[in-house]
Amino acid sequence: MRIRPAGTIQGRVKVPGDKSISHRAAIIAALAAGQSRLDNLSSSQDCAATLGCLRELGVSIEQEGNEVHIDGRERLQSPAQDLECGNSGSTMRMLAGVLAGQNFTSLMTGDASLRSRPMMRVIEPLEKMGATVDSVDGKPPLRISGRELLTPIEFSLPVASAQVKSCILFAGLQAAGQTSILEQQTTRDHTERLFDWFGVPVTRETVDENTTRISVRGPAVPIARDTSIPGDISAAAFLIAAAALIPGSELELAGIGVNPTRTQFITTLQSLGLNAEVMDRVALSNEPVGSIRVAGRSRLSSAAAVQFNNLSTELIPQLIDELPLLAVVATQVEGGIAIRGSKELRFKESDRIAATVRNLRAMGAEVEEFPDGLSVAGPQRLCGAALNSFGDHRIAMAFTIAALIADGESFISDPECVAVSFPGFFEMLESIVKN
Repeated sequence: MRIRPAGTIQGRVKVPGDKSISHRAAIIAALAAGQSRLDNLSSSQDCAATLGCLRELGVSIEQEGNEVHIDGRERLQSPAQDLECGNSGSTMRMLAGVLAGQNFTSLMTGDASLRSRPMMRVIEPLEKMGATVDSVDGKPPLRISGRELLTPIEFSLPVASAQVKSCILFAGLQAAGQTSILEQQTTRDHTERLFDWFGVPVTRETVDENTTRISVRGPAVPIARDTSIPGDISAAAFLIAAAALIPGSELELAGIGVNPTRTQFITTLQSLGLNAEVMDRVALSNEPVGSIRVAGRSRLSSAAAVQFNNLSTELIPQLIDELPLLAVVATQVEGGIAIRGSKELRFKESDRIAATVRNLRAMGAEVEEFPDGLSVAGPQRLCGAALNSFGDHRIAMAFTIAALIADGESFISDPECVAVSFPGFFEMLESIVKN
């Protein structure tokens, strides 16, 4: 796809439903007593994979546009075929927690990218709870032999991962007693909020200054609830960055989820002197929602940028999806930005550290690569270039934004991969780019 530099970004848009919340809401509704209506469910390929797996497990799902009706069932049925998770690590990791508590064997697989991703982080706790999980050197496909009542555990997360935490909480619904997760770094809390919304209490307590214990008591059956999904802030981030970086731009995004565990990208932009603010906050299905208004400016505040020169490691889990985009923003920041402690980026849909470095260098940027991150100099001009998406939706979108602020035309390979998380991304962007 050819991308030309943008004049300004102008308009008011509504992005698709939050992908992270959509996965979780669909899975909880599938286990709930009664029928749930989910409004504004993400139309992403990843969430379609979750719905497909639930159907294979005997869950009745009716879908009309982005409104989905799910008839929950306490016990799932043994699938007649392999559960195809596509490119979705969220589907595989979280649904594994559900399957661990079912009295049958199932096999979960996915595309080549998903089959290369580490799964020992969910295999270990599930086996401690009594399930049997066979893998290929800790990677998919996963053959899960569940049991009807799991053993509750207390498990300390080896990595800061909301997917692993959620996997254990789903397994905890099907355990005989209290299951707890010890979390050293704060990760997104959508699963806990949705459990509470669907009538399953989740407790949080401070263990020490660095550790939080998150617990659920099983066996427990959620109660069906109508649920509204807010707009996806990780999808909105790309549009926000474009508007913030291009002088004269004005953009408003309505109905965006502004969960405190997801708004660090906005806070980061503000720290760098970019003009983005959250307005009109309300609660929607136990999630905070608001409008985000962005105005472009000609230069960043160098004082603020210098203070922010090294990104704190504790913030990484709250920025994990936006880090390639933040590296693009860094090219326009006085003093640049160093991003460290982000080794997890090497195990996403692509090696996002290597992909980001390669594309920035193709655009003429000065960037240094580390095993756990990268350092980007700034401010510097970007040049139009041939850019590789590596089949990774977030790399494709991040470098579309880079192309909008570059000198000359750019070409991005395999742009269709954005449908994994943001179908319609290019059409929405085209509607607000003014030349």
